[in-house]
Amino acid sequence: MGIAERKIRQKEEFRASILEAAWLQVLSDGWQSLSIRKIADAIEYSIPVIYNHFENKEAILLEFTKEGFQKLADTLLEVKSRYSNPSEQLEAMAHAYWDFAFEHKEYYQLMFGLGIPACEMVNQIAEMKLMTSVMISTIQEAIASSNNTETNYFLKYHTYLSILHGLVSIEMIQKVGKPDPEKKMILQDAISGFIKSLVIN
Repeated sequence: MGIAERKIRQKEEFRASILEAAWLQVLSDGWQSLSIRKIADAIEYSIPVIYNHFENKEAILLEFTKEGFQKLADTLLEVKSRYSNPSEQLEAMAHAYWDFAFEHKEYYQLMFGLGIPACEMVNQIAEMKLMTSVMISTIQEAIASSNNTETNYFLKYHTYLSILHGLVSIEMIQKVGKPDPEKKMILQDAISGFIKSLVIN
């Protein structure tokens, strides 16, 4: 391995160690407690060294945001692949979304900390765009096989995401820890109604 390659690998390894220290801090004390100083103390390096790899704390948060959306997109794609019918895919994806939110609460809270991302942000972050495209393409497929192919898919996408994010947010605010299994019945009821309106109209 040449000197240049070794330097690149060392930089990548150090960057990974910064993110690992940040993640452990988040798991221990939450996103609000994250700070460059604490990260520097954890990995026993000076603060300026951290800034050589990340411009600021927001840059570190952005890395985790991208990672979270990639994980959610991968989850939705995997669940979608198990079914061939768009209605079944949307239902399964809704439950997978719910499970992801509570199994990866730290990611979810960062990803949707300010509510549903705006279109401008979605278009700028590839991982976020992938998650969005999985939902939109499935909704388009459901509309294409419905009785009303003129349905506004973008409107339906926002309705779908609003149902999912709204129900997850309510449950997260109301309860610490794992959600009450009965609350998933509300999700099922809401998604069943959404799918019915999508394919029967």
